[in-house]
Amino acid sequence: MPTIAIDAMGGDFAPAAVVKGVAQVSMSTDILCVLVGDERQIQEVLEETPYNAEQIDVHHASEVIGMEEDPKEGIRRKPEASIVAATRLVKQGRADAVVTAGNTGAAVLACVRHFPVIPGIRKTALASVYPRQIEYEGQDHLALLLDVGATIRCEAVDLVHFALMGSAYARRISKIEAPQVALLNMGREESKGGEVMVEAHRRLRTLPGMNFVGNIEGHELATGRADVVVCEGFLGNVVLKLLEGLSEMMGDLAASAAQQNWRWKLGLAMLSGGVGRLRELTDYARYGGAPILGFEHLLIKAHGRSTELAIGNAVKVAAKAVRDQVPGEIKAAIQQVR
Repeated sequence: MPTIAIDAMGGDFAPAAVVKGVAQVSMSTDILCVLVGDERQIQEVLEETPYNAEQIDVHHASEVIGMEEDPKEGIRRKPEASIVAATRLVKQGRADAVVTAGNTGAAVLACVRHFPVIPGIRKTALASVYPRQIEYEGQDHLALLLDVGATIRCEAVDLVHFALMGSAYARRISKIEAPQVALLNMGREESKGGEVMVEAHRRLRTLPGMNFVGNIEGHELATGRADVVVCEGFLGNVVLKLLEGLSEMMGDLAASAAQQNWRWKLGLAMLSGGVGRLRELTDYARYGGAPILGFEHLLIKAHGRSTELAIGNAVKVAAKAVRDQVPGEIKAAIQQVR
C-alpha cells in the first residue's frame, strides 16, 4: 500500500478535522498515513479518537503557513512548515504522495521545491472535479477542470499538455478508456478565443489518440459533453469559484424560502429527493480533493473547509492515484507527443 503524507496543520478546521479524518482511514483501510505537523497537537487529537496505531505515523513540523499568508513569503520564511515537510518526505522516498487542505499557493510552491517536473512539461496544472450530467453509460458523474489556479496565462502548447494530463488522470482514476476532452472557450467555432485558443484547438484536433470534442461554452460545463475541460488558470479559477458560490447560494435560498412561506416548505418537501441529490452532487466532502498535475509525484489539494470526511476521501484519492500510477501515465503521454 502507498504511504500518504498528510499536512495536519492545513485547512480551516486543522488539526482536529485532518487528524480525525486520517484516524477514520486507518480504521477502514490499509493505507499508511504520516501526519505532518505539531506533534503535541496531533497527539492530543489522537488521544480522543479511535485509530489504528499501526497505520499512522507522526512527523513533527514546527511551523505552519496560514491560509491567508503570502505563499512565497511563507515558503521562504518557514522552511519547517508542515506542507514543506510533507513534500520533503516524498522527495526523500518516505512517502508516495501528499494531501493538504491548506494554502493552495504554498502547496504548489512546495511541490516546485521538492518534486521534479515531468520532462517536456512547461507548466503544471491544478485540477478540480465538479458534478455534471451523464450522457453515456459508464461516464463518471464528475468532470475534471484544469487549470484552476496554478497558472495565469498559457501558450497553446501548455493547453495541449493540460489536455494530455487531464486525459491521463481520467483514464486512471475515472476508468474512462477515451475521455472526451474540450477547450473552455467563448464559442464553439474553431476561430474563437484568439491566437492561443485557435492554435490549441488545431493541435488538439490533430493529436493522435486524443478524443477531442472541440470548444465548450460556459453553459455546457454542467452537461456530459466533456470529461476533461481545459483552460488557462485565470479563467479556471473564476469558473471554480462561481460553481462553489452557486452551490452555496442555492442551499441558502432553499433554507430561507422554507422559513418564510408554508407553500415553499410544501414545495421543498415534495422536491426533497431532488434537493438531496443536488446537495450530494455539490458536496465537496464526497470528492476529497483534486491533483496538482505535471510533477513526478502527486499532491492532492483538498478544499480549505474540508471536514474529516473530506480529508479521509482525499487520502483515499491520493492512494488510488499512486496505485494506478497516474504520474507514469502522464509521463508516457507527454513522451509520445514529444
